[in-house]
Amino acid sequence: MADYLDFKDARCRDCYKCLRECPVKAIAVRNHQARIIDERCILCGHCTVVCPQNAKVVHSELDQVKALLASGRKVVACVAPSYVSSFNLQSFSIMQIALGKLGFSEVEEVAEGAQLVTEAYRQQMLSGEFRNYITSACPAACRMIQHYYPSALKYLAPVVSPMIAHASMVRKRNPEAGIVFIGPCIAKKREAADTQLIDQVLTFEELQKWFDEAQIHLEDISEFNLPKAGGYANLAKAYPISHGIITSFGKALPEGWSYMAVDGPDRCADVLENIDSLDHVFIELNSCKDACVSGPCSIAHSGGSVRATRDVREYVEKEKATHPSEGPVEIDVDLTAAYPRLRLSNIPPTDKEITSILARTGKFAPEDELNCGACGYNTCREKAWAVYNGFADIEMCVPYMRKRAESMSYEIIRSNPDGVVVLDSDMNIVEINHKACELLGITAVDVKGCPASDYFGTSDYITVLGTGRPILGQREFIPKTNQYVDLSISLIKENHMLFGVLRDVTAKANYEEKLHAVKLETLETTDEVIKKQMRVAQEIASLLGETTAETKVALLKLKQTLQAE
Repeated sequence: MADYLDFKDARCRDCYKCLRECPVKAIAVRNHQARIIDERCILCGHCTVVCPQNAKVVHSELDQVKALLASGRKVVACVAPSYVSSFNLQSFSIMQIALGKLGFSEVEEVAEGAQLVTEAYRQQMLSGEFRNYITSACPAACRMIQHYYPSALKYLAPVVSPMIAHASMVRKRNPEAGIVFIGPCIAKKREAADTQLIDQVLTFEELQKWFDEAQIHLEDISEFNLPKAGGYANLAKAYPISHGIITSFGKALPEGWSYMAVDGPDRCADVLENIDSLDHVFIELNSCKDACVSGPCSIAHSGGSVRATRDVREYVEKEKATHPSEGPVEIDVDLTAAYPRLRLSNIPPTDKEITSILARTGKFAPEDELNCGACGYNTCREKAWAVYNGFADIEMCVPYMRKRAESMSYEIIRSNPDGVVVLDSDMNIVEINHKACELLGITAVDVKGCPASDYFGTSDYITVLGTGRPILGQREFIPKTNQYVDLSISLIKENHMLFGVLRDVTAKANYEEKLHAVKLETLETTDEVIKKQMRVAQEIASLLGETTAETKVALLKLKQTLQAE
């Protein structure tokens, strides 16, 4: 099966929002990356809408459509009626001209096929064969029933979607023509691939990209009016909004039924879960909230789905005003559809295996199962099922991983041989270990949350908080305990926390102090020796001086005597 949808690696990181929002949990998270599980996916596209990183990758068929047009075949564009809201148009003639410029031979509204589908619904409801009746216009909703709610299959209308109905009409008129469906839906790509009627599918986003490449500006195109054959209003143009299918019946609503519009994945799941408790309820089912105008590949505008719904309603009212009469609808193509149950290949784990997986995340008793949904699954057991089938990593349990991280952090701080102090930006104690309490002389049992200034000086911490520059190995003396520490303080900017490490250097400081005293004593002794030596030297010099003088006198006298003789 082709990959219709996936996610970009670089922009998807441990968010789990798509998994949380996926109505059928068709997303696997492996190695911190989300991946579509093709077999389970109903292609509702809801994950692409809620993704905060816009990490969706929808398979594009734009190149294939361009190649089809270049082949020389006659190609018919079949446009979903929700074009009104996506392209801000109230005239289909503008879309016809724009698509004609791109090379399409004919451009038609899929609402023509929707009109036949409404008539098929009406006839089947009148037959009395159905206890409840679920519309089959939304392929994502049909797939949801086939995969996950088989008990509701007996209520699903055995009728093709408007896209297939209209393609059948086009094929009957032009057997050799190429057919390209254009709409806001990803699921239509798979639905078209499952039939031989439609060659390619483009989303409105792809079409807008093409318009931009070709420099086609819809606002510069003037509309023109063509006479409508038969003069009948087509109320099926309301299909893309909530209650649109119900509106399309006009005055021909079969009696004895309650008519409900259910849109959005959660509401669809809820009604399908409880469908057997209902009786004679006509359910217009859409997987997109507010129906097709909010399709995953629609083009959003200011005002959102409210404005989009208003635009389509105005379009239908304009249709009714221009062609007020409701005429008979003749079904001239086969609209029969079969929706068999689709079984999944995943393996259901045993209770023992579930229990074993739960135990790996610290869940040994029912009260340990928080069912918080942070991992994306509704319950811890659902997540364990996903782990067993390889759809989820064991580490996706956020409370468990946080508890483990906090436990590891606590153990690292608690067992650290150095004193550790963590303060918040208000200078309150966030964490402190036993060694720090010992060094600082803190005897209170629990000081977490207390002002640090009640127990020790915080001026250095305030300096680091203000400057952002760390203090590394600054020698401090703590008078209260007569301890010396080398203090290092760092600012954890992400958390606005101050991390202080107090390394006990008392023994080293005392040794250095003693060594300093010894050095001073040695210097004093050396000084005394030098002084004594100087005195001795001076005394010797003095004695030598006297002896020399006496010798000189004696020798002079001897010289004089000898001279005299």
